[in-house]
Amino acid sequence: MNTAWAEPVKNWLNTGLGFFYPETCQLCQEQPSSVAEGLICAECQKQVRPLQKPFCQRCGLPFAGEISTEFQCANCGDVELHFSSARAAVVFSGVMLEVIHRYKYQQALWFEPFLANLLVRAAVPALSARKPDLIVPVPLHPVKEREREFNQAGRLAAHLAAALEVPLNEKALRRVSFTVTQTALSRKDRAANMRGVFAVAPGVRLDERRIVLVDDVLTTGATTNACAKVLRAAGAAEVCVWTVARGI
Repeated sequence: MNTAWAEPVKNWLNTGLGFFYPETCQLCQEQPSSVAEGLICAECQKQVRPLQKPFCQRCGLPFAGEISTEFQCANCGDVELHFSSARAAVVFSGVMLEVIHRYKYQQALWFEPFLANLLVRAAVPALSARKPDLIVPVPLHPVKEREREFNQAGRLAAHLAAALEVPLNEKALRRVSFTVTQTALSRKDRAANMRGVFAVAPGVRLDERRIVLVDDVLTTGATTNACAKVLRAAGAAEVCVWTVARGI
């Protein structure tokens, strides 16, 4: 892929963002911050909690206390999981709630470098030793994507694919049913809400491929599990999940 154009475009974009959004933190509105930092100052970034062990080896749910051995949480024992593991960079709390909400629903795209950097810094070391064959983002329904004007999972997945030098396929998965928002649903209802929602695009071959499925946030895992089920049924050898943030 020819990327000779990428740096001039990036510089032009940074200049444009700097014009419309002065290089001041867009959270506290007090401290200086650059476009490259996602317009989030160092003090606000200190409030972000990295997701650290101990956490469930399957779904990545963090736990308090000292647990030195690998374990699987009780939640994972209650459901059939189709992904091999789910990992996240940070905990979905504090400033991360505001950043991701504004990025997704208010088109605050200046936060993207910050979010992408969190994902890349956490995922690349974990995936480099055994690189996946393909990066696939969780898709939005076409109606919702038109309303939002972008798919946050696709944009974040592109950063990870570039960092790993692994192919990205934003069309491998399709969302074929429009669903109500998951926010107010219980874990059981979320799983039911996801049945039959996703499908592999016609002509896509996944035979024995190891896939990293990317999204912005993982909460109960219902969405990513439904995606992984479809990918595995289409022949994928393994699906692991990476998200920027993990709900607790």
